[in-house]
Amino acid sequence: NVSEVSALKLVRHEMVKQQQRMGKSKNIVMDGRDIGTTVFPDAPIKFFMTADPNIRAERRFRELESKGNNQVTLEEVFENLAHRDYADTTRKESPLSRAEDAVILDNTDLTEEEQLAFALEKVEPLLVS
Repeated sequence: NVSEVSALKLVRHEMVKQQQRMGKSKNIVMDGRDIGTTVFPDAPIKFFMTADPNIRAERRFRELESKGNNQVTLEEVFENLAHRDYADTTRKESPLSRAEDAVILDNTDLTEEEQLAFALEKVEPLLVS
């Protein structure tokens, strides 16, 4: 389980160093639960993506089904996401939290195309300057 392994201080420390090296010499788009708060706290723009927990579970369930995983129920997916969210927000090392300057992108009712359009609207002015 990624959440359990990433909660280990040594693992998290090494991962943060590697991620920072990746973005040191070039612009980079990176996603993760602590990218904007721990890995790149000074990034010129950060997005905090969120969605209704039921919608997140439905999306993940459909994704698993599309990959042929029919061994899990929607309820189990919901419980797994809730467990992961709790573990990530309460872990000692770099807990999941929204950076104060992050743009909130609530994608509950947005398509992938609408999410991209929202993000581009926020990013494009930074590319010009």
